[in-house]
Amino acid sequence: MKSVQICLTVAILALASSLASASDPGPLQDFCVAINDTKNGVFVNGKFCKDPKLANANDFFFKGLNKPGNTSNSVGSKVTAVNVQQILGLNTLGISLARIDFAPKGLNAPHTHPRATEILVVEEGTLYVGFVTSNTDNRLFTKVLNKGDVFVFPIGLIHFQLNVGDGNAVAFAFLGSQNPGVITIANAVFGSNPPISPEVLTKAFQVDKNVVNYLQKQFWSDNN
Repeated sequence: MKSVQICLTVAILALASSLASASDPGPLQDFCVAINDTKNGVFVNGKFCKDPKLANANDFFFKGLNKPGNTSNSVGSKVTAVNVQQILGLNTLGISLARIDFAPKGLNAPHTHPRATEILVVEEGTLYVGFVTSNTDNRLFTKVLNKGDVFVFPIGLIHFQLNVGDGNAVAFAFLGSQNPGVITIANAVFGSNPPISPEVLTKAFQVDKNVVNYLQKQFWSDNN
């Protein structure tokens, strides 16, 4: 009986330890280049792995991040992601990045990364950035960033960037996951498929049903 209790305690502690880890699990080998071949791969972190002997330099390479993104959309921004989908060698390495281009007054709308902390550095222009803490405080932390400035957005918290300069702006974001994910708040709430019931949204936002219907009919731009 005592041995059973010890095993149960160890199991609970192991589970608690795994749940406490907020970032991607550490790799158990030098690299695990992702492939889409489900027949000849090994399932690791959501991706199948290429035989390491078949890996090459192109598996760790991405070209073109020097090119501006197309900001001709309703929010005036473009996110060019470089994660495990673009660099297969990032699989299991727990890191990715993105280039964010802003037209004048362009916005990277309030969103969250469920699997990663983000550190942002401004390459060009002036950005007003911020994040909001979780309930019940909902504190807003904001800063105006200029070229060379750096700001951190903690994992899972809603954050945004707005170009408040006179010209274009460019920033680079580094994220602590090979696949950080992104949930744009307006898109998720008012542009879900199928739509969230207006009864839910009218009560949640304390607005008239006509307002909810109007918002659900809008085209929610995707800047990714």
